[in-house]
Amino acid sequence: MAIQVTRTYVGSIQNHRQVCDGLDSLGDSASKIWNVARWTVDRVWDATGQIPDAGTLKSYMKNQWCWKDLNAQSSQKVIEELSGAFQSWFDLRQKDDTANPPGYRKHGDTRPKSTITFKEDGFKHDPENNRVRLSKGSNLKEHFSDFILCEYQTRPDIDLTAVESVQTVRAVWNGDEWELHFVCKVELETSESAGDEVAGIDLGITNIATVAFPDEYVLYPGKSLKQDKHYFTRTEYETEGENGPSAQSMWARRKLTERETHFYHVLTDAIITECVERGVGTLAVSWPEDVRESDWGKTGNKKLHSWAFDRLYQYLAYKGEERGVEVLKENEWETSKTCSRCGDDTKSNRVERGLYVCSSCELVANADCNGAENMRQKITPSPHGEDRSNGCVAQPSVHLFDRESGTFTPSEQVVS
Repeated sequence: MAIQVTRTYVGSIQNHRQVCDGLDSLGDSASKIWNVARWTVDRVWDATGQIPDAGTLKSYMKNQWCWKDLNAQSSQKVIEELSGAFQSWFDLRQKDDTANPPGYRKHGDTRPKSTITFKEDGFKHDPENNRVRLSKGSNLKEHFSDFILCEYQTRPDIDLTAVESVQTVRAVWNGDEWELHFVCKVELETSESAGDEVAGIDLGITNIATVAFPDEYVLYPGKSLKQDKHYFTRTEYETEGENGPSAQSMWARRKLTERETHFYHVLTDAIITECVERGVGTLAVSWPEDVRESDWGKTGNKKLHSWAFDRLYQYLAYKGEERGVEVLKENEWETSKTCSRCGDDTKSNRVERGLYVCSSCELVANADCNGAENMRQKITPSPHGEDRSNGCVAQPSVHLFDRESGTFTPSEQVVS
């Protein structure tokens, strides 16, 4: 069976020396549009106490000279990004009144190179010759037909001539040079169902994922992710410039993003692969309904708002779809306090963060395993009372992220 999915492919620019000045101008213009719109938001906020929405900002910005530095759709995308950043800040501010709103894009007296997004009428793609033509705004054109022609190269396993369509092209400054990101519609052949078995997964902050397979429980801790966040966040703040982020600070921020993305991809690949190998055709994923509105205190809220449960679900869903594993989003309400053996939901059964002891049937379990098993039982027809030994639920297997191989491996095989 074929499905249509969206993929982003990265291409290096082969004629970088010839096009970098033009891309620098566009990146500077994107930052300029952001800054003018940001200043406008301040004025409206001071006058009315409200933040203008994207539509209002676009209407105002169309009359500003800098708007025509970029293709109209590219300028609109900058405003959409700014509005999205304000919405994220507003949501966070409900729980953390120290959160700062989106700032200006400035490095002292200069502006950083912002990403430029080219939608349908802003680029012309020639996949046969690995070239893409990017539009300039009328202010930056030397003549009517002026444009930037980039020659690119993708990974050997990527063939953009085979994709159904390229929807968007983004020019992204990676800290050292410009690169192109192609957002494409791709048709993939999917596998039949991987099997009839059911697994449940409990998503968390310390243990990023705990999976209840039919015959085993597996924990995937996030220790390496936490170490990366500590190291690169410290590096970012220690190298913060007086007039905005320094080059070292921006490098640290970029490296952390890259490592997080790699970690989540490897984790979800590992889980889906385990499902396929164990004949699991259905995976029930815990979904913390309304968790963003919860109040865990100042420190807890910072962890809560960095919790990437929605990102993990998305990765699991599309990877599962390709390999015949149906990934279902299930409300995790009360799964952490309910006994997976007998169904007792006494709150005190959750003795501490990692320990669950049932006061009725005396099940002793790892709390995350108990939650994952309850997720599994939301789908499987097996009723409470299924044979689950204390040893199985209390001492799960642990798969750690191995930095040398870049994969998840049983803990006993990881060299510390």
